[in-house]
Amino acid sequence: MKIHGAILERVAAPRPYADSRPIRVSELALDPPRSGEVLIRVEAAGLCHSDLSVVDGNRPRPMPMLLGHEAAGLVDAVGPGVDGLAVGDRVVVTFLPRCGTCEGCLTGGIRPCVAGSAANTAGELLGGGRRLWHQGSPVHHHLGVSGFASHAVVDARSLVRVDPDVPAEVAALLGCAVLTGGGAVLNVARPAPGDRLIVVGLGGVGMAAVLTALALDGVEVVAVDPVHDKLTAAADLGAHRVATPDELDTAGLRGKWVIEAAGSARALESAISLTEPGGSTITVGLPAPDARVSLAPTALVTEGRRLIGSYLGSAVPARDIPVFVELWRAGRLPVEKLITARIGLDEINRGMDDLAQAVGIRQLIVFGEDQ
Repeated sequence: MKIHGAILERVAAPRPYADSRPIRVSELALDPPRSGEVLIRVEAAGLCHSDLSVVDGNRPRPMPMLLGHEAAGLVDAVGPGVDGLAVGDRVVVTFLPRCGTCEGCLTGGIRPCVAGSAANTAGELLGGGRRLWHQGSPVHHHLGVSGFASHAVVDARSLVRVDPDVPAEVAALLGCAVLTGGGAVLNVARPAPGDRLIVVGLGGVGMAAVLTALALDGVEVVAVDPVHDKLTAAADLGAHRVATPDELDTAGLRGKWVIEAAGSARALESAISLTEPGGSTITVGLPAPDARVSLAPTALVTEGRRLIGSYLGSAVPARDIPVFVELWRAGRLPVEKLITARIGLDEINRGMDDLAQAVGIRQLIVFGEDQ
């Protein structure tokens, strides 16, 4: 079938991307779903730093690639062997499929799926190969999703069904921002009443961590970012205290749990310094592969502190997305407050500029019913 999508044709183009236009919206051919796969009509897709890191060259991926990994949509068709999904179902698309049997999948979310990670690196679906074509040549999938398009074929193991009362714009954010940031809170930190939890880096993932921590009883939530507009937004969401890293360091305030969600070495160093003795630093950001941090190992030993990596919030999507849906349904996790802009697919390059300049929290590409 013919679809429209945003193809990244070259990496590390000069900014502003609105002028250099490394991403081209074009017509593509999409193969029908194979065994174990599903065709979805994309309703909404979020712009995330994991997309930007491909555009700016910090995360090398095979080209050309149809971007987008945080999305929700409606099932249009199911391939052979797909159980539990039917035409018309609303689904959250997650960017790390799980085969369910490898060593990674058997860790309960601590480690990513081995097969899913390999497929993502190759720009393929979990079942192997690609389903996208542009002018007769194959186009790579982004993290098994390629959600910046009117339609997508994805492995059923990348999908979690949600009830119709969950709006598409909320469902889209559950697949990355909420799973990653919120998952770090619920799956890794698990703060108790009276604990202080600090979030360093207030993009979509960091703000989702803030929202999730605020949904817990008795947890003091501190939001940290060098951008004052982000601090204002965090305060509006209900954070108990907001500060720049330097302000918090000067005040001598530390947290038992500190989540780094900025994806930079400097932010991770700040997060480590803001962790109290006996506490844990949890890093979910993905800086450039050659990034390095400077830390004093003695402090980790003598103060009994821990440094923990968490990919996708150490989440198992089929297990955790229903938990977040229930928090949202109860009014304790207002995910829609993370959305600060809605754009069309043809505005994708400008959207990447705004993302690079830390404008807003989460931009959503919203697709119409006539796509």
